[in-house]
Amino acid sequence: MFPRIREITDAFGGKLRVSVEEHPSGALVVLERPDVTGRPRILLDGYGTDVLAGYIMSARLAVPHALPEEHVDGTFGTRFELGLEPRAALELTQEGDAKLEIPAPFWDRLYAELCLVAAHARELARRAEARVH
Repeated sequence: MFPRIREITDAFGGKLRVSVEEHPSGALVVLERPDVTGRPRILLDGYGTDVLAGYIMSARLAVPHALPEEHVDGTFGTRFELGLEPRAALELTQEGDAKLEIPAPFWDRLYAELCLVAAHARELARRAEARVH
């Protein structure tokens, strides 16, 4: 079943790849833009995935107004920001890596996909914990 990979395409041919990969702690959610130069990539643990899902909904409610940034700590620390110019987009940044931009046309499908992958990630984490004990 894993890795689990889904690709979201917008009306203009933009792509966002969402995958779940096994990890010693359980699972990671990987976000990639294969259509963008440099193929930016963000790794999220369960905490980061949950915050991103909430931030997507907050951004949808905030646009066209600003939204304070969010930050998650830990091994996969990530900063979440809402950019409004030249168009509404989520901007995800991890230490030392390029920024991953997720334009608004991806948000609804990404939110739905995060709900699914979060469940898979929690189950993989539960199985990893069971193997340790």
